[in-house]
Order: sequence, then structure tokens, then C-alpha cells
Amino acid sequence: MSGSRIEAASALGPDEPEPGGESGAGGVPGPGAPRGAPDGAGGSDGAGGSGDPGSAGSDLLAALLDGMDAALCAFDADGVVTHWNREAERILGWSADEAVGRTGFAGWAVRAADAGEVQERLMAAMDRPGRQVHEFALLRKDGGRVLVRTQSSGVRGPDGTPAGVYCAFSEVHAQIDLERAIALSEAMFDDASWGVVLVDVDLRPTVVNAHAARALSTGRTTLLGRPLGDLIVQGADELEGALQHVLAEGALSAPAEMWVTLRTAEGERRRCWRSGFVRLASPLAEEPVPLGVGWLFRDITAAKQAEQEASRLRFRGTQLHRASRAAAECEDPMEAATSYLDFALAGFADHALIDVSADISADLSADISGGMSGDGFARSSGSPASAARLVRVAETPSGGASGPCLPVAGAVLPVRYRAGHPALQAVARTGAVRTSAAAAPRSAPPSASASASAEGAARDAAAVWASERQWPPGTVHALCTVLRSRGRTLGVVTFLRGASRLAFERPDAVYAESVAVRVASAIDLARALGRHQA
Repeated sequence: MSGSRIEAASALGPDEPEPGGESGAGGVPGPGAPRGAPDGAGGSDGAGGSGDPGSAGSDLLAALLDGMDAALCAFDADGVVTHWNREAERILGWSADEAVGRTGFAGWAVRAADAGEVQERLMAAMDRPGRQVHEFALLRKDGGRVLVRTQSSGVRGPDGTPAGVYCAFSEVHAQIDLERAIALSEAMFDDASWGVVLVDVDLRPTVVNAHAARALSTGRTTLLGRPLGDLIVQGADELEGALQHVLAEGALSAPAEMWVTLRTAEGERRRCWRSGFVRLASPLAEEPVPLGVGWLFRDITAAKQAEQEASRLRFRGTQLHRASRAAAECEDPMEAATSYLDFALAGFADHALIDVSADISADLSADISGGMSGDGFARSSGSPASAARLVRVAETPSGGASGPCLPVAGAVLPVRYRAGHPALQAVARTGAVRTSAAAAPRSAPPSASASASAEGAARDAAAVWASERQWPPGTVHALCTVLRSRGRTLGVVTFLRGASRLAFERPDAVYAESVAVRVASAIDLARALGRHQA
């Protein structure tokens, strides 16, 4: 009920009718004057005057009722409406002046056929403990119907006897929307198949669901209040930048894919997350006040890796096709061999070397010594004596420069590979050998100077490692694969990578072997032509 209605009711005595109203028999006020109001409201104590404490209490009650988000009405023990707030007026269209003083909802707020049942169910709350929940179809002032959900409870007088009923109600669809939102929130934080993290304005997690905890390899409460950088080794800056953008500008127009490296008990793991962000704002503030960001993500690492692998295979297949067409136009077989490596190096390695048997090198130079066997250099197993006599016949520029793979200028001399060199291992195994320089320690140094010192020591160790193996400076990863043709081992081709690239993996070895087959065929052809010309 509005404040003016309560003030008028407070200024009148229990038996005095309000202007324009009627006084009921036995001291019962007419429709214009509330009586028997729950919780002592309604002015039945006869208090009046603006300075009376009862008037101040009535004003406070009116303000509280009118400020409620839910519609509220109240009935006395006889079923007469004593209170009607502004939300009830908004939903049904009936003002407090029109509603207060009426007996029940019959004839105005409910159909006549339903009036008896509605009145009975509402007033039954006086004799039952707790709240009673019902759904009714009420009538709006304009004749429309609206389905409401009510919560009614009895009111007791000072002597403990039933004094009336208060009833709070709201439109069913609004109540269902609220319940659905709550249910969605609970489901997202318990059973969702994607990670959900709520981050406050300081970019610290406040709520983490079970899926996100598993993806982050931590407990649901372990990450709360901690910086994201405690678990994310690489990629935390990009993630925090996205969160700050959402706080300032709002949600992103599309999901973002982010690669991060996580610190776990088993070591560091690289993952790809497809993430969506929504800004959270308080619904109670007059202006939107950001409360934080809702971060939803899914781990798509496997799909991205498969996509990258498929793209890499397509590219490498295209390169081999282009290399074959280019080699077919080369008159010199050795030029064809180096052409294969030029195409293979794109996106694969930084440098390439071709080492062949000293005997094969003699054949390529058409300078055959008298005692050489007609079968060539070595059989399938490769003898240690022959394997140690490898000669560098072609290589890419070293010293930081890039360029095509070219034959070695001047006299060819055996490469002084030590025992156990990866190239010699590839010959002995008749396959591919992968190797890398010793990895630098991953534990975080205590200071910047210590970090610089550790990085310098790692670079020095890698330089010594490459120098000992007769490889160009800056080499960190190597892949040696044997050159085979017509059942014979002709030599070794070596692919080298710098520190900016990842180590060679098994798919890289398969690709290198495919290239080596083509290079070996070209070298074998060059050898055959050299012997024929000799």
C-alpha cells in the first residue's frame, strides 16, 4: 500500500471511516480503511499526527513494502485486503486504493469460478505452519490473465491467535527464469563439460568448477585468490590481457584460442584452450559496476595438434612434389640431390649436410682407385672402417647465413667424426638418429643476474656440443638419416635446427627418410654416371 494510504489509516480510529468509505458493522472498517493488518500495520491503534511514533513506523513500513521486488498483499482474519504494494499494482494493474478493503480476490482479481478455491487455499495458511506455495491464474485490471506463484504464511496476533495472512507473489515466468538461472549456475560449477572460472577485478580466481580444476591440474580451492601466473608458465600475460580487455570493454566478439604452458606435478604441459569471456556486473547498482569476468574454456589441444599435423603433412607433401618436378629438370644428378634438400629445408630445418663414403666420393669424381670392389662402398650393415670415412660433398651456408645447399668447393676431405657420432650411428643402424644439446635447467633462478648467467652457460654448452660434432655454431637439434639406394648405404644426410626451433620428433624422422630416399637415388645416379664416364 502507498504511504498516503497508510498515513490516512493511521490518522483514523478503529471505528472511524475514511472519507469516501463505509464503516462496517461491529467496528469492521469498510473497503477504504485497512484493519487487522499483519504485524500491527494499518493504523488500528488510532495513532495520529506527523510527530507520533506510530506514524513514523507506518511511513517506514510503507517505504519497505513499496520498495520490495516481489508483489505483496495481506489479508486480515476475515479475508479483507489490508496491504497492497506497488509491485502488486505493476503486475495486476490494480492500485492500492482499488485493492485495499476488498474481501478476497473474488469479482476483480480472479475469475468467479476460481474465487472460492483461491480464497480457501490462501486463508488456509493461517492454520498451517511455515509457508505455503501455490500457483494461481489472476486477472489484470485490463482483463488479461497472468499466472503467478504465491508464498503465503499466517500472521499471529499478540495472544497467539490467527490474525491474518500475508501473501508474496510474482509472475511464474519471472520466478522460473530466476530458478533457471540459479540452476544453470549450479550446474556450470558442478557438472559442466567445460571449464568455468570466475575472476575478480584483480584478476584472481574466486570460483573454479571441477572441470577447470582438472584442466589446471589443481584443486578447486587451491587456486582461489592466487595469481594465474602461479600455474601458467607461458601464456599468462595473454590471458590476463584478455581479462582486462573484457573488464574495460565487455565481452569479446568471438572465442579466443590461446596456447599456454602449465606447471604441474608431472612437469610442464603445453595446452590450447578455446576461451570465451563475459563481464559480470551487479544487477543491484544503478549503473553497471563490474564484479569480475566469467571465463569459460575448453581444452582443444588434441584437435589443434591434429589440425597442425594435417597441415604440416599437406605442406611437406607439396614440397616433395615440387622438389621432384624441379629435380626432373636437372641435368646433373648432384644438382638434383641438393635441390631436394632445398625444398625440404622450408619450415623443417635451418641447415643440411650431405656426407658420403670416401669411395662413393671417388666415384662421383670419376676417380676410381684400382682395388675398389664393384659392389661399391658398404653393404646393408655398414662396416665400421668404411663408416668412419665419410666425406662432406654438399652443405648449406653456415655462420648465420642462409642459402641453398651447394657442393663443397675445392678438395673434398674426410670429415673427422668421433666414434659414436650421430652420423656414424645412423650408418650403423641403417636408419635415422635424433639428438639435441643438453636442456637448460627449468627451475626459476632467484634473480635476473642468475638467470642471465644460466642462459649464458647454456649457450656455451650448446656451442661446445655443436663444435664437437663438426656442426655449424648455433646448432641445438640434429637429425641424421642414412642414404640408401639399391640395397647399399651411400652416406648420411644431416638436418640441423637452432635454438628457436623445437627438437626433431618421430614424424620429422619419417619425413627426413622420405627426402633421403630421393637424395640417395640422385647420388647413386651421379655415382653410376661418374663410373660410366670414367
